[in-house]
Amino acid sequence: MNVFADQVREAWRWLTAGAQWHGDDGIPHRFLQHLGYCALALLIAAVVALALGLLVGHTGRGGLVIVSVANLARAIPTLGLLLLVVTVTSIGLTPVLVPLIALAIPPILVNTYEGIRGVDGDLKDAAEGMGMTGWRVLTRVEAPVALPLILLGLRTAAIQVVATATIAAVAGLGGLGRYIVDGLARQDYASVVGGSVLVVGLALAVQIGFAGLRRVIVSPGLRGLSRTS
Repeated sequence: MNVFADQVREAWRWLTAGAQWHGDDGIPHRFLQHLGYCALALLIAAVVALALGLLVGHTGRGGLVIVSVANLARAIPTLGLLLLVVTVTSIGLTPVLVPLIALAIPPILVNTYEGIRGVDGDLKDAAEGMGMTGWRVLTRVEAPVALPLILLGLRTAAIQVVATATIAAVAGLGGLGRYIVDGLARQDYASVVGGSVLVVGLALAVQIGFAGLRRVIVSPGLRGLSRTS
């Protein structure tokens, strides 16, 4: 218990030390680096997964294959994929983005597909009866109704990416993972614990951000439709 308390105190001293908030190794700089990797990976994953999920969900073609492959991809070890890409290419941004994108695509893709496929058939029939084209049915009826589940997929992916982007330090890049990786190398456990606290805090901030976004853009009548991804 005393050891734990000592580590907490040391981590608090590390977090509140003025030196940790300035320079290239300071928390603000590392935070922005971490956020940049996460945002880029999530953006690329969202473009791919949303487009594919909307298309397959709307047409109903290849849905079983897509969902099966996406669920299978969840089992890929992120660190193992990072090391494989580093071996094939080189140390840099690409080896970091590849595993993060691979991690983010499955929850977005599966939730988008399930959300579109779960829209009440009567709603789609009514929209088609009003003369709406397939594209208008998708954008005006299916996507808005599926939005709670789509947001849940995006939130899940974002939290996973934020927590996993610490691997950027393994590939020689910056971000909050530097505090953990370098701290372990130096046996500086205050840095390890402090870096971990920062990552957890960022993940919680993402969770809160998506909760707020959901309240703003999702109709109150649809908020209960989201399910666990």
